[in-house]
Amino acid sequence: MEAMLMFLADTNQHTKTRPVFSSFIKMSNLSARTGRDRQRYDNNFRLVSGCIPYRVVKDEEDSSVDFQSKLQVLMVSSPNRHDLVFPKGGWEDDETVLEAASREAMEEAGVKGILREDPLGVWEFRSKSSSVEPDCCLGGCKGYMFALEVKEELATWPEHENRERRWLNVKEALELCRYEWMQCALEEFLRVMAEDGRTKEETLAASSSISNREDRQIGSSVLLCS
Repeated sequence: MEAMLMFLADTNQHTKTRPVFSSFIKMSNLSARTGRDRQRYDNNFRLVSGCIPYRVVKDEEDSSVDFQSKLQVLMVSSPNRHDLVFPKGGWEDDETVLEAASREAMEEAGVKGILREDPLGVWEFRSKSSSVEPDCCLGGCKGYMFALEVKEELATWPEHENRERRWLNVKEALELCRYEWMQCALEEFLRVMAEDGRTKEETLAASSSISNREDRQIGSSVLLCS
């Protein structure tokens, strides 16, 4: 299967985050959208939006564990199959691409969280199996993928009877990804998260250095006054 990376967000810019849209995730209306009446297309490409749900697992006993080892991603099984995929689905004409990604996360995986506004990328792909994605026809599909930091897991969700969800470490997820384009999205996710982790470490180190200098200055002032 051919997969082509069409666009990558500039990760040198400030990364924005956005809470999952509550208007699309009302607990009183836990039902998945069906049909293709509102489906968006672009030059015969079906537009798809999805996300890589993740969490950071802290190891209280070993603070030296590298950042990637602390990451876990959530994958779901495909209906009537044992394949594992990331939540994704059709981007419809009454929602933004971010809202579509948030909705799919709730419908397919039953999770809510904070969505990073900058996409990991946009991939063009065709499905190997028409039984999995029968509507990816003509020009195929164009998928926008985002990173979603999970803050809540629902006990039940619209597609819980047809899908199982599994938390995996990054190595396991790469091995179990069925689609090449999803593997590419996961690799880009890792790059973005690693860069984000380094930025946070540098910020903490800088803050600690400033705090230490201020403490020394205060100590010197006390000595002079005494």
